[in-house]
Amino acid sequence: MAEADRAQARIRTRSAEGIVLKHTDWGEADRLLVIFTREQGKVRAIAKGVRKPHSRKTGHLEPFTQVKLLLARGRDLAIVTQAEAIELFQPLREDMLLTSYASYIVELLDRFTYEEGANLPLYRLLKDSLSRLCAGSQSELVLRYYEMRLLDLVGFRPQLFKCINCEKEIEPQDQFFSAARGGVLCPDCGRIEPGSRPVTETSLKYMRHFQRSSFKEAARANPTPAVYHEMETLMGHYLTYVLEHGLNTPAFIRRAREKSRD
Repeated sequence: MAEADRAQARIRTRSAEGIVLKHTDWGEADRLLVIFTREQGKVRAIAKGVRKPHSRKTGHLEPFTQVKLLLARGRDLAIVTQAEAIELFQPLREDMLLTSYASYIVELLDRFTYEEGANLPLYRLLKDSLSRLCAGSQSELVLRYYEMRLLDLVGFRPQLFKCINCEKEIEPQDQFFSAARGGVLCPDCGRIEPGSRPVTETSLKYMRHFQRSSFKEAARANPTPAVYHEMETLMGHYLTYVLEHGLNTPAFIRRAREKSRD
């Protein structure tokens, strides 16, 4: 009988490794967590009693934390029965600008994913991007590279090598970009396409480089601040169009940048 009980317990619980994307208070002492796990993709779970002063889970389930979990099957949501932090990514909590960048990374992942099963490449991209921010890599590079790789993995890869309309190879000159069409337009097509935006040859060159390169290769690039700003603006436009709603964290990033300059 004891062995049968243990077998049932194994069925009702499962272990997972994940990164906490966000949490909200739930009831008097609980929290609702959104966690992107290695084994199951995005999971919503309740951490019972975690807001009590002496909870053993406190500190292990904060946003950006990589954590080893034991999850029990609940009626509607999983229940966190054990939690042990693997990596706290502490620098992301100590610097407001890094906090804003990490918040942007997790918001994008949360907005583009559903509770639809494991996606190991997405999990690795999330973990690697947070690690790169902590390690002092160029933050702008980390974010622009993350956007390109994320769009690849969730099925919204922009076409950057041929005109999305006439399919001509892109020449080394300034072009146009259409969020509605999902890619770059040659000057002839772009001038007559409603809603298209100009994009300089230099910014397009770096976007293409990030799209087809490893991070190590991408890190050799050295865009100017103006080029980074152009890429950020263009990608923000595209992401907002694809998601059909504005993101919250870009405003946080702007405030953090202003604060860092004071």
